[in-house]
Amino acid sequence: MRILIAGLFHETHTFLDGLTTLSDFQIRRGEELWGSKGDSSPLGGVLELADEYGWQMIPATDYRAQPSATVADEVIEQFWKDLEPAVARADYDAIYLVLHGAMVSQTILDVEGEILRRLRTHTSVPIFGVFDLHANFSPQMAALADCLVGYRENPHTDAREAGLIAARLLQRCLTTGQRPRMQLHQPGLNWPPTGTATAADPMLTLERMAREFEGADESLWAMNIVAGFSFADTPDTGVSFVACTTADATPQLEALAQTAQKLTHLGQITDPSADEVLVQLKPQPSGLTVLVEPADNIGGGAPGDCTGLLRALIRHGIQDAAICIADHESVEALAAGERTIKLGGKGSRLDPGPLELEVELVALHDDGRFELEDKNSHLASMCGDVFDMGRCAVVRHAGITILITSVKTPPFDLGQWHSRGIAVEKLSVVAVKAAVAHRRAYDKIAARMLWVDTPGPCSSNLKALPYRHLKRD
Repeated sequence: MRILIAGLFHETHTFLDGLTTLSDFQIRRGEELWGSKGDSSPLGGVLELADEYGWQMIPATDYRAQPSATVADEVIEQFWKDLEPAVARADYDAIYLVLHGAMVSQTILDVEGEILRRLRTHTSVPIFGVFDLHANFSPQMAALADCLVGYRENPHTDAREAGLIAARLLQRCLTTGQRPRMQLHQPGLNWPPTGTATAADPMLTLERMAREFEGADESLWAMNIVAGFSFADTPDTGVSFVACTTADATPQLEALAQTAQKLTHLGQITDPSADEVLVQLKPQPSGLTVLVEPADNIGGGAPGDCTGLLRALIRHGIQDAAICIADHESVEALAAGERTIKLGGKGSRLDPGPLELEVELVALHDDGRFELEDKNSHLASMCGDVFDMGRCAVVRHAGITILITSVKTPPFDLGQWHSRGIAVEKLSVVAVKAAVAHRRAYDKIAARMLWVDTPGPCSSNLKALPYRHLKRD
């Protein structure tokens, strides 16, 4: 069997200023996709599994970028320009897509649905694939693809496995001749990322129900619990349930919707202010305290340079602490010999602005690459086995170690710290700009984990966001 494979992966935060352009994407075309074979990404897993099935893979193109602002239309058109010639040749038996599911461009609110629409103008072959648990699943996606399988864990430790599940289901389709369809149910709920961890309700119960439904009904190929991405303003933003089935999954979908309604209050999480939390850390307790700052959640598209929590750490005199700030300008200033820098506060209008600090330079690293210590982390699903933070500097100020990176780095792997010589597990306090996905790395070293609210674009208070397209209450 000949399988055309392509990837388009971006989680779009539409409330951020600016645009995500072509230069922000890692782009691979044709044979370059083979470089992912065997790595920890969904694409790498599927390319490896293809050997077992004897598939002849036709690699088209793969676009990936970190979560960030609305995508420029030129990115979508260039992606299609790369993909269309391979699609038009029609020398394949199926298409496999590696998607995110919450991508928004300047004029297209449902990018994945639009790409599927364009594909269907050329072909009627089965379209299977994998997508992120934080997708905003649209009716167009459900109508035009045959079977898309979502991640089932948050933190996303199973992204590669979800890709393999979708590939196995495609093999089932090709060998049996059965072809599923997708049924979508949108219950009208919208939860912040902090309310979508699969180790707690409401997601815990919903995922258990979905797996039970799959085990009890052979016609149900996959049941997806889709948490949604609340920072993308679209008509389909929010929780959804998607069945890939050869029968009618209405009863199961309705049961999931009823349960979600009953548990929805558990998904509506709000956080205490940083000042409220830090007052409780005096005197500083033994063991590592992990302070989680969802408002500057890099995994949700935030710039990773907000200063609210750093200001609070300084204000409360917290010692033996560490925080990472993304700020290329400050790294370059340090490299030029400056020791008073204007740190952070450049990426979000919600932040108070740059924080002027006099710092001690500990180390300057021209090479910011590090190998992931956890090859099953969400970061691995995004980048494979290696991440590049760009040129980095380690500085100290008032008892706080600050890792300053040129490229914002989701705090999903401890290699970020260890590669710079920082034994973060031995500190008293570490601040992470995340919501949930950091937990796989930090749960094992934390004595306690506390979420704090600060000024920033990824606050869990969704009522403060100026939605224009969201159609449900």
